[in-house]
Amino acid sequence: MTKRITSNHHTHTYRCKHASGDVPDYVRAARRAGLETLGMSDHTPLPDDFMSSMRMSMTELDAYMALIDASRGPGLTVLKSMECDIHPRYFGFYREELLERRGCDYLVGALHWHRHGGEWLYAGDITTPEELRTHADALIAGIESGLFDFIAHPDHFAAGYLRWDADAEACSRSIAQAARDRGVLLEINGNGFRKTPVMEGGRRRPPYPHRRFWEIVAEQGGGALCNSDAHRPDEVAASIDLCLA
Repeated sequence: MTKRITSNHHTHTYRCKHASGDVPDYVRAARRAGLETLGMSDHTPLPDDFMSSMRMSMTELDAYMALIDASRGPGLTVLKSMECDIHPRYFGFYREELLERRGCDYLVGALHWHRHGGEWLYAGDITTPEELRTHADALIAGIESGLFDFIAHPDHFAAGYLRWDADAEACSRSIAQAARDRGVLLEINGNGFRKTPVMEGGRRRPPYPHRRFWEIVAEQGGGALCNSDAHRPDEVAASIDLCLA
């Protein structure tokens, strides 16, 4: 029997300013796609509006949460979540506002930017071993915080780090070990399959997922889950089959 995944726990709405559709649109699309579980996990607002161009504002949070609650019904489990940038200064906000006050079913950790040399560095722009190591350290701090049920696109660094060397191997092993030891899942992210391929060693590959990274996760005995990372309702189950393969 062919294995099939009937869930997607990584979904965005128009509120993040780089996606389209709203919660009811995704619910309808999930039902059409035959999903059994849909997790709504738009980019969380932050109290200081950090990187506000890619997330909702605090004034939109109430409506987002209420719409998820109103969209629940028989035949499809709809879960309430947020994708949270891994920065320790926000960990208290995530715990107190999102988990305790708002009752999120789970939180997604993601490291889009980290501090390197006193500057913010985007994960897809990592090119040096030093940048990769500080990125891995920041990601592991998020894993060890105990706040996140899974880490989104943990191999995002491979979008810019276009060689697989000893540093990529070591950092990936450290990430995989930390996730295994803390019981945190790592996400095989379907959105990477929908992005423009990159070149590594004369071959084209998706920016992520990176096959060697996931071989290391398997070697370490860690857990993984497959998600679409949908930014449009018609992507609600997109690329999950490629993640599973």
